[in-house]
This record gives sequence, structure tokens and C-alpha cells, in this order.
Amino acid sequence: MIYQIKKRLRSVANKSKHINRIYKSSNRLKVILCSLMSDEVYSKLKYHEDTGLKLNLDNPITFNEKIWWLKLNNRDPLLTTCSDKVEVRKYIIEKGLEDILIPIYGVFEDANDIDFEKLKTKYFIKTNHGSGTNAIWDPQNPFNRSLFTKKFNRALRENYYLQSREWNYKNIKPKIVIEEVLEDNNGIGLVDYKFMCFEGKVKLVFSEIGIASNTGEHNPYSKRNVHDANFDLLDMEFGRENFDSNLIEKPSNFEAMIKYAEILAEPFPHCRVDLYNINGKVYFGEMTFYHGGGTQRCKPELWEKVIGDWINLKSDRIILKEQSLDVKK
Repeated sequence: MIYQIKKRLRSVANKSKHINRIYKSSNRLKVILCSLMSDEVYSKLKYHEDTGLKLNLDNPITFNEKIWWLKLNNRDPLLTTCSDKVEVRKYIIEKGLEDILIPIYGVFEDANDIDFEKLKTKYFIKTNHGSGTNAIWDPQNPFNRSLFTKKFNRALRENYYLQSREWNYKNIKPKIVIEEVLEDNNGIGLVDYKFMCFEGKVKLVFSEIGIASNTGEHNPYSKRNVHDANFDLLDMEFGRENFDSNLIEKPSNFEAMIKYAEILAEPFPHCRVDLYNINGKVYFGEMTFYHGGGTQRCKPELWEKVIGDWINLKSDRIILKEQSLDVKK
């Protein structure tokens, strides 16, 4: 019942900015009220609320169940570094992949410190410690700076960890990042290639279109196709509807993208590496460890166990809670 109600509310909120603001405010209040819950109790509540299913943490089998288990148990400090959209740049440079970084204009700890008069071209603005707080600055069509400052400074005060108990976000120092805008004149806009890696190897690739609006905000109606590691299309959906596969072709330098993703994902039991490919130039988007917060469903459903089997919960790439205490010594 709760799942059906929330699903309906989300659908309505996505179609109305006014209702969406109310929905987001209500969600923030819910997160605050639930902040004293243990991670395990909250996880079970959140999972049922978003999927209508019961979360099995004692014997996790499906992809989502194992994602939640990792949330609650993996305490590798590198997860925090690579989730921070500022600090991850150092990790990428250490891996010898500086060339795929998107050039940045600056990093700020307060939205009031941004001098928009110096931003002479388009820039993409985001926070480093969460997901969904984005904007595009266009000097030819400027947004309301007062509303921007209010929105982003509020985001800087929030701990994204509380939203879905993703431990890797818990200790990130919030900042605002301004970087160059990536634009592709391919007729369909920017294509986001998401490489799903397991034990450092790419098993699935998502190609996603319509990921953001013209103002930079997250688009809940983006469409996604699922491919194998050879970029052959798979007959499945993963959290999003499919789009016409004729709209895009396999990138000419796809093997290089696979290589970059596997280099970055190598230390982790599971990791999603997002890359862009514009006119043969590859750019890094982000690294994600708990795809969709562990609540996106597959069609056909059998894929949920197939993909779940690719996550090894006994992997030596996992640092458990008790082990993390030794890491800090």
C-alpha cells in the first residue's frame, strides 16, 4: 500500500513543479524524522516503500538485496573518496587517466561566493556530496540567482547519507563544483554510458538519453538501453524504459571506454562508472556504488538474480565494519 501511494505521488510530483517542491519538502522532513533509526531498520522500511518488497539481508540473493548488504557492511575508505565529485579527481589522476576529466572552473563552499559575472560561457553546476542538485548557468539565459543560492546552500547543509543510508556519502565535506558543459550535436543530446563493473570487470553497459533538462536538473523520464560488454543490445529494462536502439551506435572507441571503466572499478566488488563520449573524446562522469539506491527493478525479473550472482559478498575487495577499525589505525 505504501509503495503504491508513493509511486502515485512521485508520478504527480514529476508533472508539477509546485507539487514537486511540496513532495521534496515532505521527503526532507521524513528523512529528518527517521534519522535516529538504525541503518538496518531504515533500510528495510525504505526498500519496502520504494519497491513494495521485503528486504532480505540475512541471505541476500538479488542485485538490489546485495546492494543493500554492501551499503550496511562495506566500509572501504576509498568508497568515500570516489563518491566525492571533487576528491575523485585525485583518484583518477593517480590512475593515469587525467585526460578524461572534465575541466572545472572552481569549487565553492558557499553559493554566495560564486561570481556569476565571471562566468562568460555555459557551465554545469553540481554538489559533490549527493545526487540531483544540478543547474546550468547560461549567461544568455541566466537563472534566478537568489533561488539558486537558496537551493544549493540548503543542499550543502544536508547529509545525503541519510536519504538511502549510503555510508560512502556520510563523511564527505559538501561543496559546489562548477565545470564545463558537455554538449553533443548528435541530434539526441548527451548520451550517458554507465559501465556496471563486478570484481573490476564490465558485465553490463547502460546507454541513457535525456538524463537532464535544459536547465541541468535531473530528468525522471530519461530512457535507458541495456547492453552486454560487447555493446550488444539485451532484451531487458533496468529501472527505465528502453529507447529506439537505432538512435545510437556502438562508439568507435568503445574498447577504450571499457578499459577506463575497469581501471577505475578494479578495487571494488561492484561499481558503476559513468562516461561520456563526444566526437571520440571520452569524459568521466562519476562513480556510483549503489545503483539506483538499490531500488530499481529489472524486466524480466529473472535478471535480478542473474546480476545478483555477479556480486561476491565474500570478496577480498570488501572491508567489513570491524576491519575498517584497523584501517584507521
